[in-house]
Amino acid sequence: MDSILDYIVLISGILLISLILMQTRGATLGAGLGGGGESGGSSVRRGSEKTIHQITILLVVIFSVSLMAGLLIS
Repeated sequence: MDSILDYIVLISGILLISLILMQTRGATLGAGLGGGGESGGSSVRRGSEKTIHQITILLVVIFSVSLMAGLLIS
């Protein structure tokens, strides 16, 4: 089934993965893969970090809605 929803799910999923991987707190590759040792519980997001976080939330909503719509249609 090649519908527009399939492409939306695919593209939003790929973008979501890349944005989540960009949201690391540390500067090393190990921190991006779960090796960062800081707690980060009381930090405030500012600037581009806040923008990336908001875009990630938007992509989660788009991904979820398009996935559910595709399941309901088929």
